[in-house]
Amino acid sequence: MGLTNVIFATGERHDPRLPASSLDAAILGHMDHEIAQPYAFLYNLAPTLEPGARVGIVDFERPTSKHGTPIELLRCELTAVGYGEIATYQLAGDGRYLAVFVPPQEVGRKFSRDIVACTDRARSR
Repeated sequence: MGLTNVIFATGERHDPRLPASSLDAAILGHMDHEIAQPYAFLYNLAPTLEPGARVGIVDFERPTSKHGTPIELLRCELTAVGYGEIATYQLAGDGRYLAVFVPPQEVGRKFSRDIVACTDRARSR
């Protein structure tokens, strides 16, 4: 098939380790509940996204301890980092959803020390 625009990168728990402005879209599938440091990961993902980029997250509407991420927790986490929600779609079948967000703009972007964790919904591991 010869895909020439695909590059494999190994990230870290807190950082996807991708070049700045290298993505026009990011799709995170069934993985939010696996990220050990979600605020740091989302914070470090933002600079890798080009202006106008979108982030799509597919997950299950269930507790993180059951390999899902409740949509309200997802919204809280992304909003805390400065992402804006565009839309959420319920997917057919077993409680999955697709949530689409825009990343924070570089101008006015929060400092990592200013991110306030979602205290009302602790992540259960």
